[in-house]
Amino acid sequence: MKIENSLATDIDEIFRLYAIASAYQKTKNVVVWPDFDRQLVETELAQNRQWKLLIDGQIACVWAITFNDPEIWEERDQDAAIYIHRIATNPDFRGHNFVGILVEWAKEYAQSIEKNYVRLDTLGNNVKLIEHYTNAGFDFLGIFDLQSTAGLPAHYQMTKGCCLFEIKLQA
Repeated sequence: MKIENSLATDIDEIFRLYAIASAYQKTKNVVVWPDFDRQLVETELAQNRQWKLLIDGQIACVWAITFNDPEIWEERDQDAAIYIHRIATNPDFRGHNFVGILVEWAKEYAQSIEKNYVRLDTLGNNVKLIEHYTNAGFDFLGIFDLQSTAGLPAHYQMTKGCCLFEIKLQA
């Protein structure tokens, strides 16, 4: 198992995993991911902000990071943090607790670039996902109404309730 930056050649697989995640979300009666803009992912790839977890050379999980997220985190965005987005798991590898593995990687990565927090969000009151993220080490900060969703992907327009999670790193 290894974690590395995704490559431009991975983009079709990334979008395949997004489509699978969206289909799964539809079965769970939760906020469903829209079709993401290909340019968004191409930019993340070019900026080395799209990541993958490989098992035996196969992509088992993908996610993106950013270093600021003002529409979601508002005044907290001033903190030195990495923000994780769009975790999507290959269904052939479900059940391996990739979020736990991702959290350990994110904490090390964040500290290596002098960040103080690892953060992520999810939409709606998804009790199982809240539990999953808290079990992985995140503090659940609560559900917040976003003030401005204009610059965010379409699924943020569907609900105001945004669950915020963070891990404060040791100095």
